[in-house]
Amino acid sequence: MICSPSFLSCDFTKLESEIKSIDHAKWLHFDVMDGIFVENTTYDEEMVKDIKSISSQFFDVHLMIIEPKKHVDKYINAGADLITFHLEATEEPLELIKKIKKSNVKAGISIKPQTPVESLDFLLPYLDLILIMSVEPGKGGQKFIEDSLTKINYLFRKKQLNNYKFLIEVDGGINLETAKRVRELGCDVIVVGSFLFNSSNRNQLIEELENV
Repeated sequence: MICSPSFLSCDFTKLESEIKSIDHAKWLHFDVMDGIFVENTTYDEEMVKDIKSISSQFFDVHLMIIEPKKHVDKYINAGADLITFHLEATEEPLELIKKIKKSNVKAGISIKPQTPVESLDFLLPYLDLILIMSVEPGKGGQKFIEDSLTKINYLFRKKQLNNYKFLIEVDGGINLETAKRVRELGCDVIVVGSFLFNSSNRNQLIEELENV
């Protein structure tokens, strides 16, 4: 699996050294929250731009915002390699997927825990990634929602049956135990936040998570 660290719980006063402490990770996960789609507010495209100057990692940008169509260009221009938006936040998801991919950026979609995974069926041939939220989006440190495993398994079976190319990403409540469980069901990418940043040896933990 790929470990995509979410640095929300890092020390933002020492951002450069914090990013360096996870430089064994191939990906870096950006949690963008607007305080409307989810309760909390984080950063915007300026953070993507700033970290681009200190990191060569793959930039995995998760937009937890309303009206993502109005904002994707800013993140494309800031250096995103992948932009994931929420199905619940747009009425024309396929149009937005095509817009992102036209800019030579990978397109992903995410669903909240209460959204049926089957609602993504019509989009599966077009996606580079599907992000399953295994906690309610917007807050760190929550417990893994067990029903997420059923969604991962459903997507993996669809992928195998139809030879789809999308990656399956899981975000929320990931530790060594849950990482192993999602890997066994076909997960390709795990987003890890507080569990990783609370570690004294983050790069070693990244390698453990990627090889559970």
